[in-house]
Amino acid sequence: MSATQPTFALNSNAAIPAVGFGTYLISNEDAETAVSSAIEAGYRHIDTASGYQNEVTVGAGIKKGLKGAGMGRKDLFVTAKLWPGNPAWGDAPKTSAQTIAECDASLDRLGLDYVDLYLIHAPYGGDMRLEQWRALLEIQKSGKARSVGVSNFNQQHLDEIKAAGLPMPDANQIELHPWSQKPELVAYMAENGIAPIAYSSLVPLSTWRTEEGQDSAKTEDMIANGDAFKGMAAKYNVSEAQLLLRWGVQSGYAVLPKSLNPNRMQQNIDLFSFDIDDADMAQMATMDRGDGVAWASGDPSK
Repeated sequence: MSATQPTFALNSNAAIPAVGFGTYLISNEDAETAVSSAIEAGYRHIDTASGYQNEVTVGAGIKKGLKGAGMGRKDLFVTAKLWPGNPAWGDAPKTSAQTIAECDASLDRLGLDYVDLYLIHAPYGGDMRLEQWRALLEIQKSGKARSVGVSNFNQQHLDEIKAAGLPMPDANQIELHPWSQKPELVAYMAENGIAPIAYSSLVPLSTWRTEEGQDSAKTEDMIANGDAFKGMAAKYNVSEAQLLLRWGVQSGYAVLPKSLNPNRMQQNIDLFSFDIDDADMAQMATMDRGDGVAWASGDPSK
């Protein structure tokens, strides 16, 4: 399966697999098995973050999965993220030295010599954002990250990097799905060679984050319209999740589905046996509802 899975180019001449396995909200009890199972199912991109507090067990899953699939480190794309600090939570923004040290700590927890992509998780750094970005560029030069980027940055945050005369990020990981298409930001990113990586692709599903303790942040209108894609998915004889993930890949975005269910795990990577036709893509283009539910980064001072 991995041999036929397309990739999307990054600025650094690296390529990111079209479908990755997300590890947000996967517990340390489940992470090793989930990640190793994902690799054996054909996933060639694992996405994690220090903020998920599961890097040790994700790393164990990577090691187990590579061994089980008979693969080497070079066969897997791994994304990790810097938690930049958040003054609003009494969490001081990280300095350049702290940023580099945190990358080293993530590598140690993951049991890896390098990651393929290292991201600033959020634009919380304020006055330290540019210092953190310069540190990521140093991390890239050192070989500890093959590519570097950001997550949850809006155009103002990206303009800040451009105005400083610094290289632009290789990627920006943001919420993207038919209900949150961010056309202006995506167009800006395309103009500046920043690859979009989509998270929370399954927000429109009625089952998205409905487990106890999970906050879906959905509006009542979204909850009431949870079956919006059922008929379209039936037309292609696929699940609604496959339809939404295919929309992302067909739009040019790497996607990051997550499931602990082996059947759904397999379904979520089986996105290349069908195409959404032009009429349905055009219909989905009319469904945009704004910024989405998982993040609000409109204030560049955050």
